[in-house]
Amino acid sequence: MHSTLEQFDAILDTCRGLFEKKTRDYGTAWRILRPSSLTDQLFIKARRIRSIEEKGRQKVPDAIEEDYIGLVNYSIMAMMQLELPPDAPLELPIDEAVRLFGHHARETRELLAAKNHDYGEAWRDMRLSSITDLILMKILRIKQIEDNEGQTLVSEGLQANYQDIINYAIFALIKLQDQKQQV
Repeated sequence: MHSTLEQFDAILDTCRGLFEKKTRDYGTAWRILRPSSLTDQLFIKARRIRSIEEKGRQKVPDAIEEDYIGLVNYSIMAMMQLELPPDAPLELPIDEAVRLFGHHARETRELLAAKNHDYGEAWRDMRLSSITDLILMKILRIKQIEDNEGQTLVSEGLQANYQDIINYAIFALIKLQDQKQQV
């Protein structure tokens, strides 16, 4: 069995590779999206996963893993949008977009390592459906923070919620990989 950080890194490499390829294909067209639109993209991905979990089947053959990867990449794009100044160009050079992706991925990995230490890998004993529900809860929190114009009284901000979504999505991908290896 690989360590969590090794598994995290391998999955993140896949996510980054897809991000880079799509950036080469489409440029940074996603930059036109307002943060609330990125949040809705996250919601769509997570609702599809939950719908398939509840129905026990799917009609569109796209693998559920693709939705988890989408949750990772859209969360990183949202953090990038929040960080970029309002006058930043819509079209970022590929190298800059990939650099920013890497910056947010590293910060999220550091958070994962700290939380995983403190919680003792409790996520490994969680059901996939619970991970999906936690992702949806984080998205609803983000929507509320957006509706409150970014203001919170005592709660974590947007970035912490995006990072939690990334980490939960990667936990789900690890669990799915581990299930496939056991078969």
